[in-house]
Amino acid sequence: MTDDKMLARIAALLRQAEGTDNTHEAEAFMAAAQRLATATSIDLAVARSHTAKREAAQTPTQRTITIGEAGTKGLRTYVQLFALIAAANDVRCDVASNSAYVYAYGFAEDLDATHALYASLVVQMVRTCDAYLATGAHRPTPTITARLNFQLAFGARIGQRLAQAREEAQREAARDERQAPGTAIALRNKEIELKDHYRATSKARGTWQASRASAGYSSAARRAGDRAGKHARLGASPELPGARTKLQR
Repeated sequence: MTDDKMLARIAALLRQAEGTDNTHEAEAFMAAAQRLATATSIDLAVARSHTAKREAAQTPTQRTITIGEAGTKGLRTYVQLFALIAAANDVRCDVASNSAYVYAYGFAEDLDATHALYASLVVQMVRTCDAYLATGAHRPTPTITARLNFQLAFGARIGQRLAQAREEAQREAARDERQAPGTAIALRNKEIELKDHYRATSKARGTWQASRASAGYSSAARRAGDRAGKHARLGASPELPGARTKLQR
């Protein structure tokens, strides 16, 4: 399957998830989108392992993703969301010290799938958080503290759901007796190739963390964010100020 066809199918699933009010259907479409991204990556990896002539588009690459304007509050929660989606799609990330942008490393189809999912989920994260804050249920916790805790919990739950979908897709591939051996070898080769590319390209120093002790803690906001993450739907959405989704090559 070509990259264009893969993206078209993922987009169709996103539209279905966005168009249903049934939580279970939305979750099923979300899982299907992640399985498709994972399965397509596996297929492409198998093709790579049997291709003697490699093209530049078939090797790992690095893209710079602008998350938001430097100094915008909450950027770290956007970065966490992107990083967790990336981890479920074989993409590695280095984060700027101000969380305004991310360097993403991976194969083109994995970077595209990561961006498609992030573009949908970041809008839902902000919208559901705004709705929660509007109820006043977070008081007397300061609004910024509640927002940070809500969005951190939302991202963590999304990361868990995507990781589960990825594991399920890989188990299904392993059960295919005709493809499992080749898939395992191809995935291992892909992992090594990406690791080598990352080591040669990355200039990261230290370890990035999504939360800081000074941000404060709100158990109520965390529970609300976790609930929203459980019921999040996927769908194409416009870019939000402070949470930009455009990829800059």
